[in-house]
Amino acid sequence: MNSGERRLRPRKQPRQVRAELTRQRILTAAARVFTEHGYAAGTTNRIAERARISIGSLYQYFPNKDAILVELLTRHLDDGLRNTRERLPEPLPDSVEDTIRLFVRAAIDNHLDDPKLLRIMIEEAPRSQALLDKIARVERFHITYARDLIEQHPAVRVADPHTAARLVVSTVELVVHRLIAAADPIDIPSFENELVAMLTRYLTAG
Repeated sequence: MNSGERRLRPRKQPRQVRAELTRQRILTAAARVFTEHGYAAGTTNRIAERARISIGSLYQYFPNKDAILVELLTRHLDDGLRNTRERLPEPLPDSVEDTIRLFVRAAIDNHLDDPKLLRIMIEEAPRSQALLDKIARVERFHITYARDLIEQHPAVRVADPHTAARLVVSTVELVVHRLIAAADPIDIPSFENELVAMLTRYLTAG
């Protein structure tokens, strides 16, 4: 691991409940500080003050604010993947539209908690190799799920299921990221309906 990778990794992996609670306090405080002050002004001193710990204690867990933001983004990815798995029932709904809606709604819900923090994570979080690998794993899961749907559902009519799956996943990820995190709020029910309709027409038009 090179120095660039090390500076983006947490320093201390808690093995006791008290240490894990301190780590959670740091992450919660950082999310609030970044949202209120922006990333540039969201210093480690402000984070430590919000978490009510000393700056020395903060540095026992994270070497800098970049590592904190990377950890927040990593948790966002983990939560999103878990939520998607929980939302997709077996067997899937009979209609393509209902199945796509489950997928789209899971993506939207995963981005509603703090849109401003989401925008900061997307635009400013450094990309370590470990983070890039995690992003790739999450994307592969979604593409595999979408491809299985496309290959198995009789109402889907596309020439290349794998390419279609990548298009669907990329469209959902990019559009949801872009519009949910936008400074100008979008009407969520209308956004969901339009995105579901667009993807359903693409998959079933033939």
